[in-house]
Order: sequence, then structure tokens, then C-alpha cells
Amino acid sequence: MALVVQNVAIDCADAYELARFWSGVTGHPLHPEDGPGDPEVQVMLPEGPLLHFNQVPEAKTIKNRIHLCLRPETSREAEVERLLGFGATLVADHRKPDGSGWAVLADPEGNEFCVLRSESDRAATTA
Repeated sequence: MALVVQNVAIDCADAYELARFWSGVTGHPLHPEDGPGDPEVQVMLPEGPLLHFNQVPEAKTIKNRIHLCLRPETSREAEVERLLGFGATLVADHRKPDGSGWAVLADPEGNEFCVLRSESDRAATTA
């Protein structure tokens, strides 16, 4: 028997605002029925599971045990700069002088995520 991953659930203090951040990060819309003040809000990704934001009363206090790893269509450097301008913060920088590595960022509520090298970044360092 096989199971299908329906969504990735992310606990947060403000489901709508955090979903709006992730909508901007991914470039994909919120569910059309979701709005400000809703305790559950989804970002509608075109493939794979949805991003599902659950409003919870407790604050995040420790490092995520699971996180998203994102591969940009543009360069990793350009995407890290875009996300920092969008409200993310740099948590750890694992980028190396040879172009390999990744950057760990956090969303406005402190949830960590990684920005990997794009396919073009990877091709440039292996050529």
C-alpha cells in the first residue's frame, strides 16, 4: 500500500502572514478561499505537496527537525539576496569559494530553510 504526501505542515503564530511570505518565496498563490485571520492557510504549489500553515499558540523555540531545501531557477547568490530583501534572515552560510555549498535562512517566524545551488550554478562548477 502506498501513501501520497498531501502537504507539509508548518506551525506558526500567524498562518496568513507566514503563508504570504512563502507565497512570495515560491511565486505561487495562496488557496483562493484563505484570508487574513484564518488559522490554516495553504500555498498552492503546482507539483508535489502543498505548504500548509497551522496557527498554534506556542512559539518556536528550537531548531527545526525538518526543513525545506530550495533549488532556485536563478543563481543561488541572486536568490539569497532576493529572500533577504523579502524578510528572510541568514542563519548559517555553508557556501564555499569553489561555488559549492548552501545557505541556511529563516523565515519571519524563525523556521529554517536551505537555498541550494541552481542547475546553472552546478553546471558552472563542474565544467
